[in-house]
Amino acid sequence: MYKVGVSGINAVDNPGPGVGIAKGLKEGDPEIEVIGLAYDAMDPGIYMRWLIKKSFIMPYPSEGEVPFIERLFYIKNSYGLDAVIPALDAELPIFIKNAEMLSKNGIKTFLPTPEQFRLRGKDKLPDVADKIGVKVPVTRIVTSYEELIEAADEIGFPLMIKGIFYKAYRVYNISEATAKFNAIVNEWGYPVIVQQVVSGEEMNVVGVGDGEGGHFGILGIKKLWITSLGKIWTGVTVKHSGLLESAQRFVKEFKWRGAFEFECIVKDEEVYLIEVNPRFPAWVYFSTGVGINLPFRLLKAALGLDVERDWDYEPGKLYVRYTDDIVTDMSDFQKIVTRGEN
Repeated sequence: MYKVGVSGINAVDNPGPGVGIAKGLKEGDPEIEVIGLAYDAMDPGIYMRWLIKKSFIMPYPSEGEVPFIERLFYIKNSYGLDAVIPALDAELPIFIKNAEMLSKNGIKTFLPTPEQFRLRGKDKLPDVADKIGVKVPVTRIVTSYEELIEAADEIGFPLMIKGIFYKAYRVYNISEATAKFNAIVNEWGYPVIVQQVVSGEEMNVVGVGDGEGGHFGILGIKKLWITSLGKIWTGVTVKHSGLLESAQRFVKEFKWRGAFEFECIVKDEEVYLIEVNPRFPAWVYFSTGVGINLPFRLLKAALGLDVERDWDYEPGKLYVRYTDDIVTDMSDFQKIVTRGEN
């Protein structure tokens, strides 16, 4: 029986991938004990005891890697921890930097390399797209109001204002563009990305690269309905050859290792790369639901076990996210607040 830590269990209106990962692990092997790595006592995953047996509050990555790693070793020594599937961008640099040391101490991971992780930067997308033969919207990197105005004049409205790693806003005039530019700079700093809006269908691919140019399965989907925060609420499986071939070329060209999400806009046969995420998306359970259990396959890879590589799936399968209610004892909340674990 393996004990596997999973982060991103904030199953709220802006959900993390953790609950979907946990569901995949339990469907792969009901004997697995999923350990929730939470950052807030109100993370709903803490209270899903039928799915996540025990949870621990983690220090924020911004507090530094020493307390973060010490907390992982505390969990390992006090309860047991065989592997971790991190699901949030902010914590990935710590896991990637310390992956070898964690492995030597019995905590396995299966993660991108530091070079691969840097590909998530939106300023890297033109180079990535060029190497795998897809398009990218017209993109300008700006660091001043003057450059913002020049880029807006060149690209035209509407356009996207994006942080280099986080946040993206569609704006329709220079006043909105300036306001969102300021918001991103205040939160994340420079540079800021100004990008053309491309019309088409939003299609994504989730997969797990094997680190050698192959993969342990991929799944293509089309977004049907998204929330105001940009999270998929309903989607459908698709087999768009250009989309899937592009994702496989990405894995092969960069020898991607670990989970990834490949976000695109598809217009007829043209594929525009919008974003590469170095982790599972919040909708990762969709893969498990159609027979490609990517979380469980990633765990097998981390543990050095044989991993399936089949990835045939039926197009037209529908994914629907929904909200639910949990009623539990106040003592559960009190324990996680006072003890940092429950």
